[in-house]
Amino acid sequence: MFATLIGNEEVKARLQHLLDSGRVPGSLLFTGEEGIGKKLFALEMAKALNCRNRIGVQACDQCSSCKRISGSMFPPFGNADDDKERMIWSEHADIAMVRPYKQIIRVRPMRELEREANFRPFEGAARIFIVEDAEYMNDQAANALLKTLEEPPPTSHLILTTTNPTALLATIRSRCQIIRFAPIASEAIERFLIEKENTSAADAVLLARTSRGSIGRALNVDIDDYRERRQSMLTILNALTLSGDRVQLLHSAEQLAAAKDRSDYEQTLDVLESLIRDAWALSLGRSAEALVNKDLLNDLQRIASELRSMRAAAWLKEIEELRGALEVNLNRKIASDGLMMKLAAA
Repeated sequence: MFATLIGNEEVKARLQHLLDSGRVPGSLLFTGEEGIGKKLFALEMAKALNCRNRIGVQACDQCSSCKRISGSMFPPFGNADDDKERMIWSEHADIAMVRPYKQIIRVRPMRELEREANFRPFEGAARIFIVEDAEYMNDQAANALLKTLEEPPPTSHLILTTTNPTALLATIRSRCQIIRFAPIASEAIERFLIEKENTSAADAVLLARTSRGSIGRALNVDIDDYRERRQSMLTILNALTLSGDRVQLLHSAEQLAAAKDRSDYEQTLDVLESLIRDAWALSLGRSAEALVNKDLLNDLQRIASELRSMRAAAWLKEIEELRGALEVNLNRKIASDGLMMKLAAA
């Protein structure tokens, strides 16, 4: 049943045990990094609970129920006319999802969930309601959900997913059985990209190493854009350690500030951080096998030969402080210029 999903074998075994025992709890909380398959696991549970031709407790993947649930990808909200404060129904009449819009889940879809959860299944054995990124519920939405969790209907199951469980009310966490997802091994991501996505071996290695265990992140990266972004950040490290070219640093600051939005800006900072960590690791005599940017080994070795640990640590500290400053909508041009000056002075 879970065979097509990548990684998290312990989670598979635990969920299988719940199904085998016939005691799937009314509410589950799936926690873990973004893009590691929490929603896909939730849909697999929905299939197992509603399959018409189960083999033991295994979903057959062939009946109309399984096929419709498998096809339920819950696309993002569309045009401006869409009602953003609503529950999204799948192709199966008993499977629905609530997801945030502009990083907030308001009370209206949670009240709809509360109402629908009290109905008996229309065509399957159970109703499944997935709350994606549950940490974005506002107080009213969280309180509405709490009512459902306090009096769970016998034929309904709620599956909450989150990357930040501590952002949820303690009373919500305490009423859910928590399932913790681990990052996926880079070798598994690499194999998936080569076998299922026809990615070249070189690109698959790089994407897997930069994904930090998230297959979703690996699939969403434009590899050509990533290589270009990485080369720009490598130029910064060359200027800091080898050439001392302050003019180049100012030019690099302009490139960094040209990011189209905050997310794009932070992704570029991620790349810079990964290069610093790789160079630092080499300066300490670590194996090249553990590097994220192993394909840049020669460049990183040259940088590492001039890099002191105190300086690398100071650079990472400055980048982390900049991330905090971005929370208050700091001007990115000013922030980038300031970062380059601080890195040069460290």
